[in-house]
Amino acid sequence: MFMSASLGLVAREGANFTTVILKQAGIALAGIIIMIVMSNIDVKRYRKNAPLIFLFSLGLTALVFAPHIGFTHGGATRWLSFGSYTFQPAELLKIASVILLAALLSRYKENTVQSIRSLIPFFLVAGSAAALILKQPDNGTFLVIFFALLSMYIASGARFTHVGIIFVCCIVAVASLAYFRPYVAERFTTFFNPTSDVQGSGYQIQQALIAVGSGGITGRGFGQSIQKFNYLPEPIGDSIFAVAAEEFGFAGAVSIILIFVAFALRGLKIAIASKDVFSRLLGVGIITLITVQALINISAIIGVIPLTGIPLSFISHGGTALMFTMAEAGIILSISRNLVRQKS
Repeated sequence: MFMSASLGLVAREGANFTTVILKQAGIALAGIIIMIVMSNIDVKRYRKNAPLIFLFSLGLTALVFAPHIGFTHGGATRWLSFGSYTFQPAELLKIASVILLAALLSRYKENTVQSIRSLIPFFLVAGSAAALILKQPDNGTFLVIFFALLSMYIASGARFTHVGIIFVCCIVAVASLAYFRPYVAERFTTFFNPTSDVQGSGYQIQQALIAVGSGGITGRGFGQSIQKFNYLPEPIGDSIFAVAAEEFGFAGAVSIILIFVAFALRGLKIAIASKDVFSRLLGVGIITLITVQALINISAIIGVIPLTGIPLSFISHGGTALMFTMAEAGIILSISRNLVRQKS
């Protein structure tokens, strides 16, 4: 799918097709190696070092605001620049946030988890991550982190009244963002009325819906997408699902969604089967990171939620995002490996 979408980028920007493909293949190979390494590391080691991992990731993320190190693109400061290579530290912060909350919640006994005090670690981790990620700004990445932390909090046995408090705070936070950041309010306006500015804020969603709709039931065929050439923004990035839907139709689009559903169900089964509380919560958080990101990307492209600009897990272009997603998969494999050892 990435190869097909890359043709649109090459035709539009004159990039070298072989270079684009080889670069992505190299990133994927590095990701596979990282996944294998992570699958052989006992996840219990993360529990002891969770605060250090989190503090390190916070410091690394804060460096994006340092002169001559931070890299700004499209109005966002999200990357560290090392010559021709850029690194997005927020991807590490995603994993670190999940590890720290799993470590904190796993120390609580059942009656403590159901007390109001259990909200303290949740807001501590979520607030620390929000302070840096929303400043970049990267609302989509924080949304993924928020849902991962929330899923872990619920899985820990927290009371639903406390979950309700979190949702109320979330509504207030979103309203505040929309008030103080006009572009956030603009995205909501575009979501509710996509045709209000078809050449401006509504351009991407309009082109994406044209791509998805023109795919019909079975699609135009592999490589036959028209929208990827001159119309669809970021065909190898956050719009790649629209290219897939145009080329493989409704059947292909549903197949991609079902693959992520199967991945989520299998990952949650592994997490729930773990007898160790830390491993169970960590597994729930990691699976949520991967699948919720995919769900948000797909939902935004088909107009179900406002656009967020985050990549489609495992499929979209992106060096840091792909490698860390593979690392997250490696953590799930490590939890699964521990289950096999327990049974044997």
